[in-house]
Amino acid sequence: MATRLRKTRKYRGSRNHGWGQIGQHRASGHKGGLGQSGMLKHHFSSMLKDDPDHFGHNSNNPPQRNIIKKWASVRDLDDLYLQYGKEENGKKTLNLTLLGFDKLLGGGQVKNAYTITIKQTTKSAIEKVKQSNGEIIGIIQKTEETPKETPKETAKETPEEKID
Repeated sequence: MATRLRKTRKYRGSRNHGWGQIGQHRASGHKGGLGQSGMLKHHFSSMLKDDPDHFGHNSNNPPQRNIIKKWASVRDLDDLYLQYGKEENGKKTLNLTLLGFDKLLGGGQVKNAYTITIKQTTKSAIEKVKQSNGEIIGIIQKTEETPKETPKETAKETPEEKID
């Protein structure tokens, strides 16, 4: 379009080009905010039109999920046994892995002897169950690493020369 046909040509010489008081069309407040502000509010329709993939995530960078672990304390064993426990061969058995528990903690006291199936426990939980004549089955034992030996300072050994 030719410059002489543009709408601003008729405003040349006027002070504000039809925007009323000076500065009415100048600041960012008249644009609805700076940058990406208002994309869920007053710029929502323009966001849908111009950038429909604005929100969400890229498949190469999926969102992080929170991992929720369910723990039970030793004090809860009596209540859990009343709801879900079984008695087999004269022993009170309680399978905490089937109930969705990941770890048995050692808080509280044990009143009865239980045979408990769970993957992870604390040392205090193992001790308290054994004190009450119970046992824990299915524990994943961590392998204890031996501390690294410090290198001993030895004189450099030179290979003996063989004389023929």
